[in-house]
Amino acid sequence: MTKKIAVFSSGRGGNFNNLCDYFKDFKNISVDLLVTNNLDSMSKKIADKKMIDSFYADKAILISNNLNTVLEEKKIDLIVLAGFTLKIPEKLVKKYARRIINLHPSLLPKFGGKGMYGDKVHIAVLKSKETFTGITIHYVDEVYDNGEVIFQKRCNLDLNESLISLREKIRAMEYEFFPKTIEKILN
Repeated sequence: MTKKIAVFSSGRGGNFNNLCDYFKDFKNISVDLLVTNNLDSMSKKIADKKMIDSFYADKAILISNNLNTVLEEKKIDLIVLAGFTLKIPEKLVKKYARRIINLHPSLLPKFGGKGMYGDKVHIAVLKSKETFTGITIHYVDEVYDNGEVIFQKRCNLDLNESLISLREKIRAMEYEFFPKTIEKILN
């Protein structure tokens, strides 16, 4: 039986695209749905190009039963947050307990919490004078960036690390380890 993934993404869609490409030839895992709160996002354009169903969900729709109905109709096994900027409602977190995961661009618990995503995290890491950072994949609970850690990967920061070099370093790790971790979870 095929395990079905819904990816929630709001932005440029790099991880969404990577997950679609990684799982495209799998017989037992598929990316079946994009949920987005930004119809102009690259994620939406990628979903359209790859002919993956998409569903628009703003704050009001997230807390309504409409999203839940779509997830049930699609028989979604795992919700994957990949650059989704809205908080997942408690009702959905409870219904999909240990079946919603998030990718965060730092070693949680450092540099996590409300408003900490993308370049905001990288800038905070660089300002802190840390000597290393990394990525965290974790289960989602009711608190931002708080759920049980599934996987972390560390990387060193160079003395002359820039926002651009750090962003690329983290993206490379995300693209390598996010799909492999999802595969392990679903198998």
